[in-house]
Amino acid sequence: MSTLELLSEHACFGGVQRFYRHASAAIGLPMQFGVYLPPQALAADGMPGAKVPVLFYLAGLTCNEETFAIKAGAQQHAARLGLAIVTPDTSPRGTDFPKQSDHWDFGVAAGFYLDATEAPWSAHWRMESYITQELHALVGQHLPVDTSRAGIFGHSMGGHGALTLALRHPGQYRTVSAFAPIANPVNCPWGEKAFSGYLGVSRHTWGEHDATELMSQHPMPPYPQGILIDQGLADKFLPNQLHPEAFEAACAALGQPLTLRRHAGYDHGYYFIQSFVGEHLAHHAAGLALA
Repeated sequence: MSTLELLSEHACFGGVQRFYRHASAAIGLPMQFGVYLPPQALAADGMPGAKVPVLFYLAGLTCNEETFAIKAGAQQHAARLGLAIVTPDTSPRGTDFPKQSDHWDFGVAAGFYLDATEAPWSAHWRMESYITQELHALVGQHLPVDTSRAGIFGHSMGGHGALTLALRHPGQYRTVSAFAPIANPVNCPWGEKAFSGYLGVSRHTWGEHDATELMSQHPMPPYPQGILIDQGLADKFLPNQLHPEAFEAACAALGQPLTLRRHAGYDHGYYFIQSFVGEHLAHHAAGLALA
């Protein structure tokens, strides 16, 4: 298990926002992540803090481990509810792959939260293993968080990641939600570009990383307490990239409880996320309290 290098620390709503770097065995390169620890997790009067439930937030295209911490305004809600929030980076960085930064929607900052099987990406683009195995264990060992009470959520590409990782790793995450997720990537330009580059030409393999298809394959509802999704109706990516209606139909066919809220006037950005992040954290807090 690698050690953590503390890069910065900031007092925030009675808790602390930190950023770390560590050597990643899964990725084969250094990785960085952020974590917000609420007041309940911090030592006081010489007594150790409590281990608190933890949420893993997966960011979208072009983002990094700082984006959510800086833009979402989530710490005030996490402090009140007693939740830690871990924010990993969105891809490996520091490789010498040709053209790795030529496209904003593929390569650097566009890892799509899967383990690539195509060269050269398969050497380091192993974000699924990194998040579900290495990072999960790392924060449980080194930080005052209870990884047996974990939830996952994300935005856009990260919403895709939250839904697919929750469905592909049943039992690891007890709660799940998403903002404007790429809900049916096998049928959108972002998904087709990423999956063909990372996974090759077999669309059968693509379906293993598509939330809509994964939900359709489940024998019973995997999240009986419900999944929460918020979608802005002024989101310019809604018509061609996101397809929440496909995921909604798959949930309905299986009997999976889903709250899909559509909001007039809201776009794809962090003003949208700020508006509803408190309700997402409350959704997770309620679900994790049932554990």
